[in-house]
Amino acid sequence: MAKSDHHHHHDIPETELGIMNSTSTEPLTAKDKEKVEPNFLEKYVQPCVAELLGCTLFFTIGCLSVLVNPHGAGPLLPALAHGLALAVVISVLGNISGGHFNPAITLGVVISGGLTPILLIPYWVCQLSGGMLGALLAKGLADDLSFVNRSGAACVVDSETTLGKAVGVEIVFSFFLVFAVVMGAVDERSRTSLAPYSIAFTVVTGIIAGGSISGSCLNPARALGPAVVANYWDYHWVYWVGPASGAILVSLIYRFLLAARSHRLFLK
Repeated sequence: MAKSDHHHHHDIPETELGIMNSTSTEPLTAKDKEKVEPNFLEKYVQPCVAELLGCTLFFTIGCLSVLVNPHGAGPLLPALAHGLALAVVISVLGNISGGHFNPAITLGVVISGGLTPILLIPYWVCQLSGGMLGALLAKGLADDLSFVNRSGAACVVDSETTLGKAVGVEIVFSFFLVFAVVMGAVDERSRTSLAPYSIAFTVVTGIIAGGSISGSCLNPARALGPAVVANYWDYHWVYWVGPASGAILVSLIYRFLLAARSHRLFLK
C-alpha cells in the first residue's frame, strides 16, 4: 500500500526535501522558511473551516437519505449515502483537517497523539454546527411529511428492550470506525492512501449491520443535528456515550499496545 507522505516530512529522505525546497545547497532563507512553515490560517482556521464544510455536506446527504428512504427499504440506502459522502469529504479535505467529521474521532485522534489538543474544542464546535446545518438543509430539501414521520432523520433506538444492545452497537462500531482512522490515517507504519475508503466502508458496514438496532449513528454530531432541528431527544445520550467510549478504548489500546515508538506510552 502506498504511504502518503504529505502529513510528515520525515518520511521523505532529506536529499529529496532539499531538492524540493531549493536547487542549491544554500541554507533556507527566511522567505523559504515562510513557505515551508504553515501560518496561522493554514494551521488553525482552514482545518476548522474544512471540518464545518465537510460535516455540513456529509450530514445533509446522510440525513436526506434517511428522509427519502422508502419504508421497508432497510438500511442499505442510508448506509451507501453516508459512506459514499464520507469517502468524498475525507478524500478532498483530509489533508487540510485530517478529515474527522465526527467529535468521537477527534477525541480518539487527540488522545492517540495525532492532533494538537488546542484544536479539540474548535473541531467539536465546527462539527456540531455542521451537524445542525446539515440537518437543517436536509429538512429544507425533504418533504414535510417524511421529516415528521422519520423524526427529522434523528438516530432512533427502537424500544426500551433494545437499549442495552443499542449502546453495544454504538460502542463496538464506533470502536471499529475510530480504529480505522487511527491505524489508517494516524499511525506512520500502517498509514495508507486507502484510508478515506477504509473509514467510509466502516460506516457503510456499521449501518448495514447495526442500523436496525441503534441507527448506527457512531457520531455525536450526526445525532445532535437532527435532534435539535426536529426536537427529538429520546435516548439521545446513547449517541454520545457509545462513540466516546469506543474512541477512548481505541486510543488506550493504541497508546499502550499498537503504536510505534513515537506514540507508545511505555515499553519503548
